[in-house]
Amino acid sequence: MYKKFIILAGLIVGILGVLLVKLGNPPNMGVCVACFYRDIAGALGLHKAAVVQYIRPEILGFILGGFITAFIFKEFKPRGGSSPFLRFILGFFVMVGALVFLGCPLRMVYRLAGGDLNAVVGLLGFIVGIYIGIQFLKKGFTLGRSYPQKNANGYALPIIAILLLIFVLIKPAFIAFSEKGPGAMHAPVIISLAAGLIVGYLAQRSRLCMVGGIRDVLLLKDFHLISGFVAIFIAALIGNIIFGSFNPGFADQPIAHNNGVWNFLGMLLAGLGSVLLGGCPLRQTILAGEGDSDSAITIMGYLIGAAFAHNFSLAASPKGVPTGGQVAVIIGLVVVFAIGFSGCLVPAFKAQKSSSVKGGVTGGN
Repeated sequence: MYKKFIILAGLIVGILGVLLVKLGNPPNMGVCVACFYRDIAGALGLHKAAVVQYIRPEILGFILGGFITAFIFKEFKPRGGSSPFLRFILGFFVMVGALVFLGCPLRMVYRLAGGDLNAVVGLLGFIVGIYIGIQFLKKGFTLGRSYPQKNANGYALPIIAILLLIFVLIKPAFIAFSEKGPGAMHAPVIISLAAGLIVGYLAQRSRLCMVGGIRDVLLLKDFHLISGFVAIFIAALIGNIIFGSFNPGFADQPIAHNNGVWNFLGMLLAGLGSVLLGGCPLRQTILAGEGDSDSAITIMGYLIGAAFAHNFSLAASPKGVPTGGQVAVIIGLVVVFAIGFSGCLVPAFKAQKSSSVKGGVTGGN
């Protein structure tokens, strides 16, 4: 039953993505976790790119849906303390990579379903990034264990989500809302929130995670998790064909560019960083709703990464990838590789030390 549920979850998420576009969300962007965090960062004044500023109810629905579902099924477990600052840095660079590609793993699937062949290049980079990350995992990479925390740590992010939802509804003067561009394109608030809550429930119960899906295929030959994203693709593809939104090709794709090198490297960075974090942006959001403060810190990394990308002109646009964005991806790869190597050294050092101690005891006897 569990195996069938993840396919059902994927089909529903795929259909919801197409419907959200028809109701106002940007093309090929029924849901883009990275882009939507970028919009939220802009709405809160963290960046001043006027065309991408909106508090996306879908994200709030993910958090609240994950929280409510985890609470009902007794899986709400406040925890944290697993290398929070390194998680912040990894989240920062995952966002940089995603904004150079112009999409998170989920939007990459929606772009593929819309016929955007640039997303194929991004997918290849994403797979390579995950493959590299697996090599670190095989060598013992870890960010350390998390520890139980007080309930207040788990309640904090859902409370913030409720506060942001109130801001969406009353539109106070200190919150920025785009009047044009992608930020001004959105489905009605209630529908967006409902879709987010549904996805939050489905993702929490099914453990939907594209990074985990590809990782499991490459590492364990287990196709369970990836089947959910195959279902998302199939449902969205059929929906796009029905609505006449399927437009195969590389050129003139909505909110996308066709620079293959940076599509590849951007998603390589996003994939590698996400493997080390233990999940894609969607999965991190659901985990944060479940009470994982390490994932909440990762989300802060996403927000600051998005703000940084737009304040310093690093993010791509349909015109291409600015030089600053290219440099940021290279720096990001260097930093994430360094984190990967450092995470492998600690287990190796402990193992060596343990072996030395045992050897010393044996010799003494």
